Amino acid sequence: MIVRRETLKALIATLVAMAVLAAQAHAQAPAWPARPVRVVLGLSPGSGSDLLARGLAQRLTIQWGQSVVVDNRPGANTIIATEAVARAAPDGYTLLFGLDHSFTINPHLYAKLPYDPDKDFAPITLLTTFGTVLLANPALPANSVAELVAIARSQPGKFTYGSVGAGSQMHLLSEMLNNKAGIRIVHIPYKGVPQMMTAVLSGEVDLAWAGMFQARGTVAGKRLKALAYSASKRSPMMPEVPTFVELGYPDVEKTVWYGLFAPAATPRSLIDRIHGDVRRLLAEPEFREKELLSRGYEPSGLGPEEFAALVRRETVAHGAMVRISGARIE
Repeated sequence: MIVRRETLKALIATLVAMAVLAAQAHAQAPAWPARPVRVVLGLSPGSGSDLLARGLAQRLTIQWGQSVVVDNRPGANTIIATEAVARAAPDGYTLLFGLDHSFTINPHLYAKLPYDPDKDFAPITLLTTFGTVLLANPALPANSVAELVAIARSQPGKFTYGSVGAGSQMHLLSEMLNNKAGIRIVHIPYKGVPQMMTAVLSGEVDLAWAGMFQARGTVAGKRLKALAYSASKRSPMMPEVPTFVELGYPDVEKTVWYGLFAPAATPRSLIDRIHGDVRRLLAEPEFREKELLSRGYEPSGLGPEEFAALVRRETVAHGAMVRISGARIE
């Protein structure tokens, strides 16, 4: 009995000591962030996503009292940037400004990826969603999707559309339209958005896709024609442009999204802290108008669980789109 009492006393003393040490360690640990935070983006400076990422970083720099810097790592269909974050330390100092195709399309395009979209990341929050506009060169003898389908059926293979590469959102949407309308408009891939837009503006290709902000400028200047919008409802920026859903093509409905991710083992306390701070920022009227709504972005702020569920749903949906498109990158 004496042995048991002494053992119990020793155990209690050990637990007390451990608690004191833990409290001291917590008190001595610097508050996050104690140094600059890096936000990695898989696109070049000057792109729409880059401008949004920099606007977000500027506001978070003020909010967190530490520099938040955008690290552009373009190349390999965003794989370089995505892999860099997957391999980063899970300490909250390296985040990914993620594009939807990195998580929901690339797994279906590539036989092997250097990152696992499910296991290597902790979703933080959905930042924005936005649709894209199907644009036509003025010389194309069609002013609506119905007219486009009619002339494409009568002359299969004559008309062309540009994209930024096999498996891109533009490619998948166009091939879904080809499939559902029973037409064949030919795919012409380009290196990037500037080259694709130059091609459709010059008439090198007949059709292309663009975000609402870019589309509105070219349509207002009568340099291109807007045929339809890929989101589920019309945009207030161009309310005269119908959606594909309205026109009887629900399978061509697709929105693009940007989200924030951290390496998988990042502590949940940090995930919640970052989500809360970003969600409040997305709700600020000035930020919403200047950085989001005026550019055609729909603010979100979904939490980690809801965002993860969205990624899973879209991964399944995009698998079907990739199969229909026939896109494959080895």
